[in-house]
Amino acid sequence: MSSLQDPIREGLQRGWKVFGGTHGPVPDKLVCDVAIIGTGAGAGITAELLVKAGLQVVLVEEGPLRSSTDFNQRESEAYPSLYQESAARKTEDKAINILQGRCVGGSTTVNWTSSFRTPGGTLAYWREHFGLEDYQDDRLSPYFQQAEQRLNISPWLTSPNENNDLLRRGAARLGIAAAAIARNVKGCWNLGSCGMGCPTNAKQSMLVTTIPAALDGGATLLVETRAERFNLRNGQIVSLHCSASNRAGALSPRSLSAINIVAKHYVLAAGAINSPGVLLRSQAPDPHGKLGKRTFLHPVVMSAAAMDQPVAGWQGAPQSLYTDHFLETQPIDGPIGYKLEAPPLHPVIFASTVTGYGREQSELLRQFPNTHVLLALLRDGFHEQASGGAVRLRGDGTVLLDYPLTDFVLDGARRALLSMAEIQFAAGARQVLPVHELAKPYTSWHAAREALQGLPMKPLLTKFVSAHVMGGCGMAASERNGVTRPDGQHWHIENLSIHDGSIFPTSIGANPQLSIYGITNRLAQGLAHRLTGRSVTLA
Repeated sequence: MSSLQDPIREGLQRGWKVFGGTHGPVPDKLVCDVAIIGTGAGAGITAELLVKAGLQVVLVEEGPLRSSTDFNQRESEAYPSLYQESAARKTEDKAINILQGRCVGGSTTVNWTSSFRTPGGTLAYWREHFGLEDYQDDRLSPYFQQAEQRLNISPWLTSPNENNDLLRRGAARLGIAAAAIARNVKGCWNLGSCGMGCPTNAKQSMLVTTIPAALDGGATLLVETRAERFNLRNGQIVSLHCSASNRAGALSPRSLSAINIVAKHYVLAAGAINSPGVLLRSQAPDPHGKLGKRTFLHPVVMSAAAMDQPVAGWQGAPQSLYTDHFLETQPIDGPIGYKLEAPPLHPVIFASTVTGYGREQSELLRQFPNTHVLLALLRDGFHEQASGGAVRLRGDGTVLLDYPLTDFVLDGARRALLSMAEIQFAAGARQVLPVHELAKPYTSWHAAREALQGLPMKPLLTKFVSAHVMGGCGMAASERNGVTRPDGQHWHIENLSIHDGSIFPTSIGANPQLSIYGITNRLAQGLAHRLTGRSVTLA
């Protein structure tokens, strides 16, 4: 991989303004037009557009600046350096493990490239329940098209790997349709290590697209710099207080000296959980108690199967096929529906996710080359018994998420585990292990069905994970129903906009990165025009 070009190192050699960590000390005070907290999906799109509009932009990133030269397909290095809490962030009760990026590019640097536009049913629900009348397919479509063109989002035409094709074959034998997932890649080598950072720069993440464009346009990037709180006065932010952190997330000794950023406008795009956290630490106005509430996860349950043939789920594009059969057959506000996908398999994340230990786990790892896994994304946020969780602060000011797994959600988990087991047996599995502490490997669909119908569905027994955090600063047409206006501006802070997945008033019901790209594209173009009078586009 060393012979490949590294656009980050090339940019640094050209003189990008990058400070923090190994890039030199951050100035004690910076003054700019717009300060953007975060460098992920919402921040990257916003930064490129605002720089195009002629604004002086400073980006603040808690994690390190890493590049393709650093991405060597090793889990032991990727998780501690690229993820929040070393890929071990958990809900307050430890019942759900949450994967979120913590590096330049945010989760776009480490996600699996799955790209879906916001489903029409989700938008219709937002219009009906949150008054977001402008959120319609035809009005958002131009902004999605621009994002898709800019980030090379298109159908993945390469044949699926065996892990994904087993989903297709099993579903087809049950009369269930599966379809290809669009991916944001360009010249993809089909390596399968997307979650550890792309070593060939094929993934069109913010790391190699919008952030370099903003830096080439004169933006300043602060890395290993944590946004602590806004200093507020008379309904406006007068400065942003930051501190230095190291790559592992601990505060640096330099943190004793404050870093202050003074801007005319601020954009909060630190991701759901962290964006509400900044506002909570800032004691931002919240007269209707909405801040940090209705935070959604697409809670995920999984099913592992042993096949007779090699699956090698670590090779080839991850998550290239899906089925929405179990979403489309449920009313959006009825029993919780779920999307099925086939995740990539790597030994560390696999071993830390499946249940069991000792001899039991040794046997699972012995079968690893022949293992197939399905996951089910539960569509939370559309029913009163799936109203998400709440972001709160610990005593030291760090964030945590309290996400109750209600009986309603757990019923969806049981149905999803049943659906996945049936598909895996239809695909030829010789045994299926639902990822549940009390489950055993079952050698027939009849045995699995009988066992799953009797297993207690409880937190910590039923294994949940998530990589999709949404909400906490939800949009609404009324300040009583949300934190953020439909145009992305905070309801009570005049010079603050929020441009990330935290503004979604429900979960998306699909992998959310393209929803953030498209919706933020629209919001950022509007913000650029309000601040400068200039019209800019992403394409």
